Amino acid sequence: MKALIIGNVWPEPVSSAAGARILQLLRALQNQGYKIHFACAAGKTNYAEDLENLDITTQEIKLNDVSFDQYIATLNPDLVLFDKFVIEEQFGWRVKEQCPDAIRVLETIDLHGLRKGREAALKAGVPFTEDFLDNDFAKREIASIYRCDLSLVISEAEMQLLEEYFRIPKQQIFYLPFMVDEVTSSTSTNWKRYEERAHFVTIGNFRHEPNWQSVLQLKKEIWPLIRKELPQAEMRIYGSYPAEKNTQLHNPNEKFYVLGRAESAFEVIEDARVLLAPLLTGAGLKGKLLEAMQCGTPAVTSTVGAEGMHGELPFNGIVTDDSALFAQAAIELYTNEDNWLQARANGIEVINERFLASKWQPEFAKSLSALKQNLIPHRKSNFTGSMLWHQSLQASKFMSKWIAEKNK
Repeated sequence: MKALIIGNVWPEPVSSAAGARILQLLRALQNQGYKIHFACAAGKTNYAEDLENLDITTQEIKLNDVSFDQYIATLNPDLVLFDKFVIEEQFGWRVKEQCPDAIRVLETIDLHGLRKGREAALKAGVPFTEDFLDNDFAKREIASIYRCDLSLVISEAEMQLLEEYFRIPKQQIFYLPFMVDEVTSSTSTNWKRYEERAHFVTIGNFRHEPNWQSVLQLKKEIWPLIRKELPQAEMRIYGSYPAEKNTQLHNPNEKFYVLGRAESAFEVIEDARVLLAPLLTGAGLKGKLLEAMQCGTPAVTSTVGAEGMHGELPFNGIVTDDSALFAQAAIELYTNEDNWLQARANGIEVINERFLASKWQPEFAKSLSALKQNLIPHRKSNFTGSMLWHQSLQASKFMSKWIAEKNK
């Protein structure tokens, strides 16, 4: 069996949670027996994962170019996975025309319509409500979900939103969270102890707007309160692709350090005593919080940050949206070893109960197998998807054809 993943960018697992997530999906498909091909129209950076070394065949492709038709027709994959809805918009119709029998899967990463709605509410200075979901990103994203045979949703909160607010049929979406290894007693024994750690940390790609807003929240409202109580502590901020506006916040006199890319997220998170993530916007699951659990590092975050992470289980730290309470919670975790150890134990439970690859990879395989066996009736039951194929994507299709002709 052959699976083609069409990427928005070449995966950079060190740079973003999205990069780590796509590698988890690639491994899951490999474990199902698929020979993996990865195609992307973006340029490669020096930080892109060496996919060939993972026995994955790579291909550079072009947007709005008939060469993709020839490429995919020759490859003739059994399954095509689109990394983000914008990739499905660009290539979905070509896949459908050239390989009509291939299963089409959308990886949502997070719900962009939800994230953009929260950003709009923040900009307007008002609380987020469902009214903000009426945006162009949400409309395009939901249309893409209907056009695909299956869409992978990383967060339970977003599954609920899709089912209850957007009324997406359950057979069109599949909950598939982060998939990581179990935290065993031997794993946690090797973690750095409380007294071996110091300072606070946060991490995240600076090109991702929620991460930038989180850093601003730390700088303006939270760190001054922490520093009054813990004058020797440092706030260390790591993130890929910092711009000038990001590095301008670097201030050693305030012990507020903007340090750029981390060679290993796990190392810098394990060195710290507490991770801080006061996220005001965003969607999906937060990779930094999962990495903190994997390193035995307690965290303080917001309700947006914790969304979908811990379910009914205790969080590996403290969740609050009030800046003063956030700072006090950070100080409490930092200075109280008993609470710190309990938060660490909570994180182990969350990983082992909710995010094990050994649980979710078989569930993913079962879902794809059932879809493959019932693809024709599955598609017939999706009238909305058929309607969208007939109408809404024609504009994108013929615009792409026009660009291709123009480029000649």
